[in-house]
Amino acid sequence: MNLKIKTIEDLSLNAWPSHQMQIYDGWILRFSYFYTHRTNSVEQIGESTIPLDQKIDYCESIYRQWGTPAIFKISPLVSGTFDDMLEKRGYVIQHSTDVMTMDLDQYAPTAVTHPVTISSFIPAKWINSLFALKGTTNIMHKLVVPSMYRAIPKETICASILDGGKVVATGLGILDRNYIGLYAIHVHPEYRGRGYAHSMCTAILQKGMEKGADSAYLQVVKGNSSAVSLYRSLGFQYFYTYWFRTRHLQ
Repeated sequence: MNLKIKTIEDLSLNAWPSHQMQIYDGWILRFSYFYTHRTNSVEQIGESTIPLDQKIDYCESIYRQWGTPAIFKISPLVSGTFDDMLEKRGYVIQHSTDVMTMDLDQYAPTAVTHPVTISSFIPAKWINSLFALKGTTNIMHKLVVPSMYRAIPKETICASILDGGKVVATGLGILDRNYIGLYAIHVHPEYRGRGYAHSMCTAILQKGMEKGADSAYLQVVKGNSSAVSLYRSLGFQYFYTYWFRTRHLQ
């Protein structure tokens, strides 16, 4: 089980680069002007040789320089002792996420009921439409996030649904090894409940299978019951949970 978790954790790192990254004794310090927790947190990818208290102090000093809270990602691969250590230092749990997976050998795709536009690259229109769908107004995010999407080192399946030339739904598939990861599934509020997200996911999964993927994964914020229902209807099952611990700047 841990090997599969490690694989998916590696895939998600490849899938979503940060604006800046530093390597520190088996940890990656990620910084993206607090666009998302995943791209603005510390992830453990190797063994530690420096005392943990010293490492945490160092990370806090770096994020203080960056002007954002220090955030640590806690996955099942991280020891409970480290999580307890952060709690004792005043860190609180924030933004828990469930990872869901599916064996595509058992996937029975249904018909795509809404036309989905597929591209092998991520155009500026798609990124700007995603900003609109998410309500992104932060100037720094609009400046740096496009470069983060274009820095994805793996093959992408960029998907959208249009109405009168306007993008009303987005989705992104990222191919890595034998996996297709689903990202950035967003539908305009006025178009929800029509099956757009289902069509988006189905189109991406089918294209991923055509390109050789035999497994799929995605990440969904814990408590998002409507999204979980959608993903279960496609065949995804819960695999594990990760969360973030954060403490405000001092």
